[in-house]
Amino acid sequence: MNELGQKKILVVDDERELLKVTKDCLIREGYFNIYTAETCKDALTVIRTQPIALCILDVMLPDGNGFSLYEEIRTLSQMPVIFLTARGEDEDRIRGLELGADDYIVKPFLTKELLLRVTALLRRTYLKPQTAAGFHAGNRYVDFETASVTSDNSSVSLTAKEFILLKKLWENQNRIVTNDALCLAAWGDAYYGYENTLMVHIRRIREKLEENPSAPKHLITVKGLGYKLVTEHE
Repeated sequence: MNELGQKKILVVDDERELLKVTKDCLIREGYFNIYTAETCKDALTVIRTQPIALCILDVMLPDGNGFSLYEEIRTLSQMPVIFLTARGEDEDRIRGLELGADDYIVKPFLTKELLLRVTALLRRTYLKPQTAAGFHAGNRYVDFETASVTSDNSSVSLTAKEFILLKKLWENQNRIVTNDALCLAAWGDAYYGYENTLMVHIRRIREKLEENPSAPKHLITVKGLGYKLVTEHE
């Protein structure tokens, strides 16, 4: 977190109370370089003068909208962007993803969810992923080189999507990986709508990874957020 904590984050929203709450919760989490802006103009001024690492961007702003601002940001920086969208406005969420945004959060949101998504996105963007040939989960071994799970003298192959999901979970072992982050890893930018498919793949991974898939000890569901891979090292 020390390296990530130094990253500069910009929060753009015209609701001053939300700006304050968001800034305070990010600082409590260990992110100390937080900038705020209430307009598109002010946001662009910050981006032009500071090496912003991540932007949290509201859709509705007094001098424009977040979508147009996003397109201007992309002419200046390739920083990851999280859109904030109003409850029920699915068209905003879809448009944001079509533009290429890295994630979205629906208002009103839990500050804990915001922190998890910010941290996951910063790690994915700025930290080099761990590399290894595989890992142990109980008496099972996941072999990345052969895309298989072995136990005693038996071995079962992983499908391409199972392999991608399991590798993503392992790169963030013992930490929560959001449903959106997993879907993005497996299905790319057009991942919207794959939540139910993700659940199916997780169930099949558990059947290969867990001794008792109905009571998993290693691939844990974090209700409302995503999943966590608990390895033998936790």
